[in-house]
Amino acid sequence: MIWGWPIVGFLSLIVGLSMAEICSAYPTSGGLYFWSAELCGNEWGPLASWFTGWFNIVGQWAVTTSIDFSLAELIRVMILLGTGGKNGGGYEASKYVVIGLHGAILLLHAIINSLPISLLSVLGQIAAAWNIFGVFLLMILIPIVTKEKASPEFVFTYFNTDNGEGISNKVYIFVLGLLMSQYTLSGYDASAHMTEETKGAATNGPMGIISAIGISVIAGWGFLIGITFAVTDISYVLSDDNDANGYAIAEIFYLAFKSRYGSGTGGIICLGVVAVAVFFCGMSSMTSNSRMAYAFSRDGAMPLSSVWRKVNKQEVPINTVWLSAAIAFCMALTSLGSEVAFEAMVSIATIGLYIAYGLPIFFRVTVARKSFIPGPLNLGRYGVVAGWVAVIWVATISVLFSLPVAYPITEETLNYTPVAVGGVLILVVSSWIFSARCWFRGPITNVDSQLVSHSSRGAFHLR
Repeated sequence: MIWGWPIVGFLSLIVGLSMAEICSAYPTSGGLYFWSAELCGNEWGPLASWFTGWFNIVGQWAVTTSIDFSLAELIRVMILLGTGGKNGGGYEASKYVVIGLHGAILLLHAIINSLPISLLSVLGQIAAAWNIFGVFLLMILIPIVTKEKASPEFVFTYFNTDNGEGISNKVYIFVLGLLMSQYTLSGYDASAHMTEETKGAATNGPMGIISAIGISVIAGWGFLIGITFAVTDISYVLSDDNDANGYAIAEIFYLAFKSRYGSGTGGIICLGVVAVAVFFCGMSSMTSNSRMAYAFSRDGAMPLSSVWRKVNKQEVPINTVWLSAAIAFCMALTSLGSEVAFEAMVSIATIGLYIAYGLPIFFRVTVARKSFIPGPLNLGRYGVVAGWVAVIWVATISVLFSLPVAYPITEETLNYTPVAVGGVLILVVSSWIFSARCWFRGPITNVDSQLVSHSSRGAFHLR
């Protein structure tokens, strides 16, 4: 994980740079699907837009589901530890309590996202400050509090193969270890969906994409290194028999304070810092969801588009805000029936989003290689090279996320990700063939791309 993070971070930054270049040329809340339409032209634009848009929006709904459900799980663990832990008779919330917490979190996020954009912007600034503050606080505090620290050799060179999943091949384990990093480094298309509400969109929108990845990579790696110094017994931290019921990060925080002060209360407070950060991430994810759904319905691509494209007096797409909350809740209901089904559902979060990221980049380096007119922020002669690296990486992780993660393969251990993603693909293709191809003409042009592309004021180039 320690060395996988910067590798994934670097490749994600390449993807982000390629997206930022396209965003600078086409700054609109439609984002990815608008880019695909513009890059493919009138003949293939509607089809490219349809595929990109649906993978993007379904992926975003899955991201919101995953973030808010993970927060509900974190709150469950905090309650467990706060009432004595698993080994001390602590309260273990049922799956129905967790789904209730998930619904409450979504409700709060929907209410917040119904506020005027000016207030939402302030909350976004608070969220950014909290995330940065929280990461640096915990990456310094936890190693200091921990009595028994791991050695630098252990942190930077130890390779754990005792995973309890029947996998011993080091290369395969390393490859699978990249997936958690890649899952974390996603959702940075949010800046693109907010460009119509951003001043200097052709420059600030793409810079938002780049800075989101850059800050996350640097701060995230520091956090991982700091926390790993507090781990000396990997097997126990991952065991379902510990006080946090196998929730590794919670057990690390809890043990750090309990070993030094005799009480794990400080660790629970630190988990609270993480919980607030996750709450803000969920808030931002729903913001991105609602803007994407609004743009897609504005172009008539969604069922009942006339309902979802409405905005209130504060110019907030309030209907799509509540639609996003409702869909995220429905997606999480699969956890009540089968954990495997739920994991397959949220797997769309990463693959769906990255397919949507990769499609416009692919079109930019192929069909639009000669016709693409860059915006103020562009990669110059490196644009095509970066684009191909990004496309290859997206294709690679799409395969990696479909690999088995445990052996032997049974109904409970089978990776159903290809089934979930394949199901989305079948629905998207079928809807196009039997319906959309007859009436969908792509996104409505609401940005003068030529004006944006030729704007030299504030331009940023790589030569």
